[in-house]
Amino acid sequence: MMLFFKKFGCLILFLFAGAMVMAQSIPFKTLSVELQSLQKQLVPDKRVAILDIGLQDTLQPKPVISGETDLPEAKAQIIQYLTDNKIQFIDSIRLLPDIALGEKIWALATLSVSNIRALPDDASELVSQALMGTPLRVLDYKNKFYRVQTPDKYIGWMDAGGLQLFTEKELGRWKGTKRFLFISMSGYACDAPRKKAEVVSDLVIGDLFEVEAKVRGYLIIRLPDGRSGYVRKSHCISFEDWSNTDPKVSSIVSVARNMMGSPYLWGGASSKANDCSGFVKVAYYAQGIILARDASQQAKYGEPVDFSKIENLQPGDLLFFGRDERHITHTGIYLGNGDFIHSSGRVLISSIDPTDPKYNPARKSQAARRVMHSLNTEGIVRVKDHPWYINKP
Repeated sequence: MMLFFKKFGCLILFLFAGAMVMAQSIPFKTLSVELQSLQKQLVPDKRVAILDIGLQDTLQPKPVISGETDLPEAKAQIIQYLTDNKIQFIDSIRLLPDIALGEKIWALATLSVSNIRALPDDASELVSQALMGTPLRVLDYKNKFYRVQTPDKYIGWMDAGGLQLFTEKELGRWKGTKRFLFISMSGYACDAPRKKAEVVSDLVIGDLFEVEAKVRGYLIIRLPDGRSGYVRKSHCISFEDWSNTDPKVSSIVSVARNMMGSPYLWGGASSKANDCSGFVKVAYYAQGIILARDASQQAKYGEPVDFSKIENLQPGDLLFFGRDERHITHTGIYLGNGDFIHSSGRVLISSIDPTDPKYNPARKSQAARRVMHSLNTEGIVRVKDHPWYINKP
């Protein structure tokens, strides 16, 4: 008889009661409950951590504990727990980053917008995107896809064509280069400093690249994969000026408004197309602020705001909607006078005022958060203070 139960998010334990030789000091049912409790402590959100481990019977004299995790401390706690309960096993857990990657455990996104999928397959669900120049932690490789983690800790699979691998030393060199950020909503890098030139790459707001020189109002840039091109200087800002300037709510709102009409795309996180939380991320990232990826994650961070009265809200506040506080499914940016801007079918302006024609009674307000008073707290990090972007002493 095989007993099946799910633990640790994707954790699967297969126990064959008749064949497994296991001396345990606590009943199996109690062990199951304890493992469930331990999972909630170690990985409360499987979108930002990997813990996929199985304990199964084999022809070996002891059961084998196998699987993978990117959390060495979680593996240690699991093994310690099993040991403390006198459960004998063979350790076959794979730690990520995978040893086969060698020293190339960092990368930069190389396309204007690189897709991140749930599984290593072109047909898999799009879960997020990374803008050009986004530093990535590389965890694994399978079927021409790399499993990566973005600066907001989100994990997914990216096609090898969307990134350039680096060693930690090489990434450190990149952090010390002269970098510029593209600040127009969209544009191009071309092969010559003139209007009629061949396109090297398209660009969107938030793309980051190295600059080698300036010529006749253009920047000579180098993309993360080594390609060179020319970009109008007026469409860019230096990394230092961008990351060190105090963020302004008015600028966040301006970027959001400039995306009006952009189509909705599940998993989208650029000015080309976006989902609700991706739209919010782009507006804040343009001011050097990295937010958590999904609406349900964003709703956990920042200063809580009493949204029962419209006058308590300020422009730039994030509004959250859903079935209840525990099931947040949508977000938008408050503009003032009851209006908020969000991505729903397309980027548009709606209202939380029941007397306004733009009000949608089916969209239930559940929370509001103020980001600007909580910079560099959990889930809200300034680029200038993120170690993946800069060399910290």
